[in-house]
Amino acid sequence: MSIFGAIDVAGSGMTTYRTWLDAISDNLANLNTVRGTDEEAFRARYVVAQSVEGGDGGVRVKGVEFGDAEGRLVYEPGNPLADAEGYVRYPDIDMSSQMTQLIMAQRGYQANAAVVDRARQTYEAALQIGRN
Repeated sequence: MSIFGAIDVAGSGMTTYRTWLDAISDNLANLNTVRGTDEEAFRARYVVAQSVEGGDGGVRVKGVEFGDAEGRLVYEPGNPLADAEGYVRYPDIDMSSQMTQLIMAQRGYQANAAVVDRARQTYEAALQIGRN
């Protein structure tokens, strides 16, 4: 591991958690997106992370998977997008699950940011010792 390996690993974690936070915010923002029954529902985004082998290690975003385009049908006859039977399509996104994931991603991001800050303080202290 290089001298700045801790910062590299924590930085990769921060990048991955930021991508996860972006996906969750997208899902929450589109929680109530309504579509006609002849269209696909908003597809939730799920981040897939992968460990980095070799080098300094860390983690990276392997990809983003998408949820079910079928969504859920809701009876709303007054909605202008409703079909002849009165149904519209909403995404199949569970708000409580998304909020739980939001908290986990936020805490992970904060933990990695704390590692970067502690490593920076350690490197500064080492430089200060070298100056004296």
